[in-house]
Amino acid sequence: MENARRTPECWIVTDGRAGMENQALGLAEAIERITPLRMSIKRIRVRKPWRHLPRFLWPDPFLTLSRRGHLLRAPYPDLWIACGRLTVPLTIAVKKRSKKTFTVQTQDPHAKSTLFDLVIPPKHDGLSGENIFPILGSSGRVTREGIIAAGEQLAPALRELPSPRVAALIGGPNKIYPMNDRQINGISSILNALARKGVGIIVVVSRRTGEDRTAKLATALHHKNVVFATDDVFVRHCDSPYLGALGLADHILVTVDSINMACEAAASGKPVHILPFDRRGGKFEAFHAALQAYGASRPYTDHLENWAYEPLNETQRAATEILCRWRAGH
Repeated sequence: MENARRTPECWIVTDGRAGMENQALGLAEAIERITPLRMSIKRIRVRKPWRHLPRFLWPDPFLTLSRRGHLLRAPYPDLWIACGRLTVPLTIAVKKRSKKTFTVQTQDPHAKSTLFDLVIPPKHDGLSGENIFPILGSSGRVTREGIIAAGEQLAPALRELPSPRVAALIGGPNKIYPMNDRQINGISSILNALARKGVGIIVVVSRRTGEDRTAKLATALHHKNVVFATDDVFVRHCDSPYLGALGLADHILVTVDSINMACEAAASGKPVHILPFDRRGGKFEAFHAALQAYGASRPYTDHLENWAYEPLNETQRAATEILCRWRAGH
């Protein structure tokens, strides 16, 4: 009877980077919305030289961990959700060590799917198999309910911002998209043109945008109808300025380099306009084609179109699948 009443324990295992942790934690939180779950965040550090070597050269993965992070000692949890390359050997090892632990690996682990109980990669990676449950984009912590609540919290402080309102989500450089000065100027030109037409603009920068690009945007976007989510009014009146911006917006513009922000924008159910860059990337193109086919997004074409679709909720769909398979196997 005591075991029947025990709340299952879930470890969220990553290298501590926010993007990785949000994907794994978002899945755990989505499961917890269905059934009670005791969550523990585990941020690992892998020692040299192992973190630079392929996993087949690692010894016991648990012996590669540094004391600067969590050491992940037994007893192991009922549910293990991991994200990131460095966590893959640990997930494989814990599945062998602990028969009670249901192991979930997000993203493409670049390993046989049978080494895990479930792999949840983005559809644009093209993986398939019995233990694979692909989702559109990536999992995360943003929900439509959270967006609505944050927008309502922020609305009184920004009642003077004209409508329609646009949240402009700005990413940053990656291996495919450099986001150079010409692209920053192009983004600024689009947003200034909308502001001159009487559109209220809320600019949201990401960690990847960086201080230099953010400063250039702030200098270029000098219109009275443009505000930044980093402004004091957002910080003072809203627990999450990012969600507040999504909640206040009638339309959302997202730079093409960010899959996560496009997914989070699509969770709002509002029109998502993609701002293209010059270069083209295979997986990014595949993702954006899928998001457009779903009905959430369209390329930006110098004017704001209106359309409707069912808000994207892939994290909850994946959480339901995890729970179903976990219960079936235990």
